Amino acid sequence: MRTANLAPRDRVIVALDFPTIGKASALVETLGDSASFYKIGHQLAFAGGLALVPELKAAGKRVFLDLKLLDIDNTIRGGVSSVAALGADMLTLHAYPKAMAAAVAAKKASPGATDLTLLGVTVLTSMDDEDLRDAGYSLTASELAARRGAQALACGMDGLVCSTLEVAALRKIVGDSMALVVPGIRPRGSDHGDQKRVMTPAEGLQAGSDYLVIGRPINAVDEPVAAMEAIVEEMEGAING
Repeated sequence: MRTANLAPRDRVIVALDFPTIGKASALVETLGDSASFYKIGHQLAFAGGLALVPELKAAGKRVFLDLKLLDIDNTIRGGVSSVAALGADMLTLHAYPKAMAAAVAAKKASPGATDLTLLGVTVLTSMDDEDLRDAGYSLTASELAARRGAQALACGMDGLVCSTLEVAALRKIVGDSMALVVPGIRPRGSDHGDQKRVMTPAEGLQAGSDYLVIGRPINAVDEPVAAMEAIVEEMEGAING
C-alpha cells in the first residue's frame, strides 16, 4: 500500500468538491494529464457524482470515494460491496472497530474487490482537542488517532486518513503495510479555511504521508493547472532534498 514507486504527481488526490457533475468534469478536463487521481466526497456524490466513477476510470484516472461510512454491520457490508462493483480505488469509513471489521469482511467476500483500498478516518482535520471534548471524547486528537490506527491495523484495514501532525506517530504503529492519506494540505501562504491541523505539501511528504488530498488550492483558483504544477514541484523538491 506504500507509494515509494509513485511519482509525486500520482500521490496528489484532487478533491472534486463541487455541487454539480458539470463543474467537476470541467476541472478534470482542464487539468488533463496534470492530475491522475480524484476524490469524490459527499457534496458531489449526492449530486449524482457516483456516475463519474466509471467515466474517470475509463479515462485512466484513479478514484477516491470519501464517503466516511458508519452504520450497522450489514449496511457497511452492503455499501462496501456496491463500491467494489462500481470500480473505485479507495473508500473511507470512520475508524470504529465494528465498522472496519465489517468492511474488511465485505471486501474479502466481494468479487473484484481485491484492489479496493479501505481507509479508516481517524480524526477529521477540521477538529482539534477542544472540538473532541465538546463531542464527548476524553482523548486528545493525537491520542484518538493513535488508538484508531492500532484498531485499524488489528482489523486488517488497508490504510488511514489522518492529519499530517499524526503521520509520524501512526507510521510507528502501523509500519509500512498501510497507506497514510492526508487531507488538510495547504501550500505555503494559502488560506487554511476551516482546517485546523494542516501542513504544506512538502511537510506532508517529509512527515511520511503517502497521498495528499488537495481541494481548494487547486479547485478554487483561476489557474488550476499552474497550481497543480507548483504543488508537484514543491513535492519533488521535498523528495529530492
